[in-house]
Amino acid sequence: MIETPFRQPAGTPIQPSRAGGARGVARVGARLAAGLKDLEGFERVWLLYWLHEAPPGQLRVRPFLDRMERGIFATRAPARPCPIGMSAVRLLRIEGNRLEFEGAEMIDGTPLLDIKPYVPEFDSHPESRAGWFDGSRSRRKRADHRFEREA
Repeated sequence: MIETPFRQPAGTPIQPSRAGGARGVARVGARLAAGLKDLEGFERVWLLYWLHEAPPGQLRVRPFLDRMERGIFATRAPARPCPIGMSAVRLLRIEGNRLEFEGAEMIDGTPLLDIKPYVPEFDSHPESRAGWFDGSRSRRKRADHRFEREA
């Protein structure tokens, strides 16, 4: 389970790099706590989680950082056919089965699926092209209502 200060999708940061230092806590079940051994040496970790408040999957969306409709797999929009989210967050500390982190962009109560270490040699490719995003000038930092589930 992931705990954050964000109670609803609108107003939640749209990426860890735009979260302004927002903090969260990721908890693993007590039986999994031994699996956190040696993770404290990593500055960043990948959190994989279930987008439990996302609307039903869509194949075309207008992402937060663009005005044009795009194919869902060319975006990080939450309205995915399989609503799995991932965030590279800054690990602050581990206490028992709790990981405190910075870069929270998920809503409070988000189910945690997995944790993986961020390894710059494997995970950082700054020379890579980023498709339509390379031309985006959006400075948006927070989500609006466009991907909220209908009641």
